[in-house]
Amino acid sequence: MTELVQAAVFGLGAGALYALAAQGVVLIYRGSGIINFAQGAMGMVGAYVFFELRYDGGGASQPIPTNDHGFWFALIGGVVTSALLGFLTYVLVMRPLRNASPLTRLIATLGVFTILTSAAVLEYGTDPIFIPSFYPSGQVKLGSEIVVGVEQLVVLAVVTGLTLGLWLLYRYTRFGLATTAVAESERTAAAFGWSPERIAAVNWALGAALGGLAGILIIPISFALQVSTLTNLVLAALAVALVARFTSFPVALAAGIGLGVAKSVLAHYVDQLGVADSTPFLMIILYMVFRGTALPVRGFIFDRLPALGSGRVRWTVFVPVIAGTAGLIAVLSDTWVGAITTTMIVGVILLSIVVLSGYAGQLSLGQWAVAGMGAYIAGRLVGAADVPFELAMLLGVIGTIPVGVLFALPAVRTRGVNLAIVTLGLGLTLQQVLFQNPDYTGGFTGTVVGRQSFLGIEIDSVSYPERFALFVLAAFALAGLMVARLRRGRVGRRLIAVRDNERAAASLGIGVVGVKVYAFAVASAIAALGGVLFAFRSRSVNFFYFNNFESITYVGLAVIGGIGFVIGSAFGAMLAVGALAAVFVDQVFAGALLFGRPVVDYTPLVGGLALIVVLVSDPDGMASQVSGLGHRLTSRLRRGGRRVAAEPLPEMERRRVAPRALHVEGLQVRFGAFTVVDGLSFDVGPGEIVGLIGPNGAGKTTAIDAVTGFVSASRGIVRLGEQPIAHWSAARRARAGMTRSFQSLELFEDLTVRENLRAASDGHDRLAYLTGLGWSVDPPLPAAAVAAVHDFGLEEDLDRGPRELSYGRRRLVGIARAVATEPSVLLLDEPAAGLDELETEELGLLVRRLAEDWGIGILLVDHDMRFVMTVCDRIVVLDFGQVIAQGSPDEVRTDPVVVAAYLGEGDVLDAAGTGRPPLIDQAG
Repeated sequence: MTELVQAAVFGLGAGALYALAAQGVVLIYRGSGIINFAQGAMGMVGAYVFFELRYDGGGASQPIPTNDHGFWFALIGGVVTSALLGFLTYVLVMRPLRNASPLTRLIATLGVFTILTSAAVLEYGTDPIFIPSFYPSGQVKLGSEIVVGVEQLVVLAVVTGLTLGLWLLYRYTRFGLATTAVAESERTAAAFGWSPERIAAVNWALGAALGGLAGILIIPISFALQVSTLTNLVLAALAVALVARFTSFPVALAAGIGLGVAKSVLAHYVDQLGVADSTPFLMIILYMVFRGTALPVRGFIFDRLPALGSGRVRWTVFVPVIAGTAGLIAVLSDTWVGAITTTMIVGVILLSIVVLSGYAGQLSLGQWAVAGMGAYIAGRLVGAADVPFELAMLLGVIGTIPVGVLFALPAVRTRGVNLAIVTLGLGLTLQQVLFQNPDYTGGFTGTVVGRQSFLGIEIDSVSYPERFALFVLAAFALAGLMVARLRRGRVGRRLIAVRDNERAAASLGIGVVGVKVYAFAVASAIAALGGVLFAFRSRSVNFFYFNNFESITYVGLAVIGGIGFVIGSAFGAMLAVGALAAVFVDQVFAGALLFGRPVVDYTPLVGGLALIVVLVSDPDGMASQVSGLGHRLTSRLRRGGRRVAAEPLPEMERRRVAPRALHVEGLQVRFGAFTVVDGLSFDVGPGEIVGLIGPNGAGKTTAIDAVTGFVSASRGIVRLGEQPIAHWSAARRARAGMTRSFQSLELFEDLTVRENLRAASDGHDRLAYLTGLGWSVDPPLPAAAVAAVHDFGLEEDLDRGPRELSYGRRRLVGIARAVATEPSVLLLDEPAAGLDELETEELGLLVRRLAEDWGIGILLVDHDMRFVMTVCDRIVVLDFGQVIAQGSPDEVRTDPVVVAAYLGEGDVLDAAGTGRPPLIDQAG
């Protein structure tokens, strides 16, 4: 027991510093809503400034202190430099991106990370600088056998004091209250005279200053000053902040200390390389998975996402480009052939990011590690088991898919930046436990794979670089065609639907979990292919190259190229190290020096700067610009000529839906101690329209969420036909014949109206996940979708995007999309919201037609009493989650409980159901 406690005590100092770095992340998030992935890099800069100010001469191994007073001067200088970096990052980068999507802002911080680390490597290299401890020496005994270093106690006291100060500052001061107000609503805070931009800038400076302080204080604990050690601090800080939900300073302190203690204990008891550094992160990942939610809660804001390409292959461009590339490979020197090969290999890996992040919206920072797994499997099979290259490559791709599925598990219950942090940790775990362990990789020299051939043709990259390049070209072309086909097909619509709006996708019967797992599986297979090609460029595979922090670089390249475009993978890959742009610079500036260094050494730094410039100027990337130019040229060429004919609609054939009644009995929904819906019971029969009305906050939308499976009911019976469905997922209920519309529309903004309807009416067979990768052809729109198009008058809008439509037309598309699933029961949430009187009257006729002509049972929630009273057959009235009346419109209109609750004694609702103004205010 004593040994265990002693091992735990050794981790207190490092844990406190993890907490300190995490406090900076929390500060920046609270002040601007941005998670700063450059926090570790900003701390690293502060640490090197401290080194420059504190030490003078002596070399890297034994720096000499300047004087007795130099420590505080150097400490303040390092912290202030980090604070200035944080301030400038906000002013120059984040403020211009304040209206961009969270993905864009996050990737911008990755760009800052790349710039700072590249600059540090240029100046200081990658070797460690050993610095003597500046902490007081000595030990303190805790009992008779436990000792703790004075430096541990100093760090713990400093960080605890800072945590208390931050908690007091942000809880009780005007600045802290203003920060909280800005985090909740910038407009409201501005209305009270608080500038969101000033508050964000100050918080960025304070947060970066804490990162700088952490970077300086951790130097003696990590025994050396090194770029990689300090930048790796960001993962620990992000993991701790994740547990603290990016809001709580005390929780961040406890989580940081817990992480440090866990790593120290594991390092003491476990000899396996990398386990001590990885296991705590895996524990945090498990915590996040179990704490997260399968679907976003209501109110989840879907910001603008990067633009998507159409996936259409222009063969008149594709074939000449492939042929021209093959020709260049045949005639160019080995240097240029190697650059083309590297570009295409990186392009393959970037295609995996296009599928995962561009199409499916799952931000993973572990793709380079996944690529390394494919290389590891294939390399070890060839080098250690003498498996032929063809089979080893296939097994490498297939064998990596389970790893991709493992990465997908956190995506089931986490999303966005949380998922990015989790996948970064998983990739680092793979790197530390496997790739950096010489016992598993063939020793420090790597795995010898020798000369390779494919189908009897020798393609060894050393002896036959042109053949290997052509082989890589074929792989890149085939992978690109597959990804393009995926975008255009049924599975591509599912991926984009989940990316745009998980709740809406589930309401149409799309299995969100299955789609995410599929995206990770396909992306891992593509990345594995790229990893195999990368590994077999030489006759010996060194797995140390698969440093997972390169995943950050690759995501940046994908964004520069255009993360939603297939061709974007080629544009982004050109900027990779050793690719075409780097070789071009090396050839043009051969022998040229910049500040005493070869110009080519600045490629990573230039890449980071390019990423920031692209994000600020056009976050959709280079491919978006090229695609837009192509569309404009095509339009000019076609001007005055014959227009391309739109896809014709099949003849309309309206069918009545399968008759199933909805039965709800004793439904209760609780959020903690608060009961939102209590004992709700009603029935909706085939062809019947039932209204659910009540004041704001009565629980109407929550009732719809519970019935359709978007929130869990505490108790109650929900039955569709004779089938109990209370424990089914939202997607399964939709596939069974119950779907809904949303108060906030929640259309798939990146799909056309036609594609929205296809996403709803597509079959849900699992075979499509395989056929979608090939050359399957989309069938015509199903009969239900065609009938919905005609009934709602959407013929002229089919090839337009939702953003091109008026609000009223968007509402109709939302309802038509739900109808295209051929539901037996349809739940409409505020369908008339925002419509004028004429549009509402037309909507009423459409809703009646759905019930009478289609046989759909409809539950209608709306605040327009004239609309509800006119359309509905029966009405249920809710107040504070409980039913206070139900019956026909005439019965509800004169019900004494309703009258007493909303109008006053002796009053009645008029024939239109409008009543006096109090009813209009409270119930519509």
